[in-house]
Amino acid sequence: MARADTGPDFIEALARGLDVIRAFRPGRPVMSLTEVATATGLARPTARRILLTLRELGYARTEQGGFALTPRVLELGVSYVRSMGLWEVARPHLERLVAQTHESSSIAQLDGSDIVYVARVAVPKIVTLSVQIGTRFPALQTSLGKVLLAALSPAEAERVLAEPSRSGVEPRWRPSAEEREAALRTVRARGWALTDEQLALGIRSVAAPLRDGLGNVIAAVNVNAHAAETSVEKLTEDYLPLLLKTAGAISADWALYETVPQVTAS
Repeated sequence: MARADTGPDFIEALARGLDVIRAFRPGRPVMSLTEVATATGLARPTARRILLTLRELGYARTEQGGFALTPRVLELGVSYVRSMGLWEVARPHLERLVAQTHESSSIAQLDGSDIVYVARVAVPKIVTLSVQIGTRFPALQTSLGKVLLAALSPAEAERVLAEPSRSGVEPRWRPSAEEREAALRTVRARGWALTDEQLALGIRSVAAPLRDGLGNVIAAVNVNAHAAETSVEKLTEDYLPLLLKTAGAISADWALYETVPQVTAS
């Protein structure tokens, strides 16, 4: 059945193919045809044709009597990051920041009411929630998300937050509308954000905005620490100045990157 609220140019077959790819979640690396059909709401013959097409294209393989995605699927997400050039610009700065703080650092962007990680330099530490490129969390309970939401007008932020999260994570902090507005006003006023175990126990971080040459917020960058090891005071007094310096350097390099003509020589 075709989806509601789609335009005349909507390609249902493409949407179904993406649904099948998204059906493979953590803990479900191999799925049977029936499981894929059930997870996507597709008829078994339709799900089978899509899976076989993905196999022909190298995005899926048959395994243990079912189907599994291949690493080639990562190209779909990496293409987004590479098309921006943000990782190439940010990487040396993130690596320097991680070397200075001995803490992980990430860059994320807003997608609905969630943040999605698009770049990361990590240190080996045990944390409550696993983070990798493509991971999404509810925006409001993260320092990265607070920065990104604060860059929106209050009305736009409320509209975005009205969208349901697709992260599958139940955050610890569930603020009222007044608490949300107050938190974002604070971020707008000081230009950076803090979260202290609002998403999950043990996760504490500070974040700052990344801007383009016109001053628009294009992403956010953070320093993430374990609450048992790093106090709020150390995070804000020692790491925050380094983070703000890093965010400024990435923003300046990105603004310069935007001025360079993107031409591929033959």
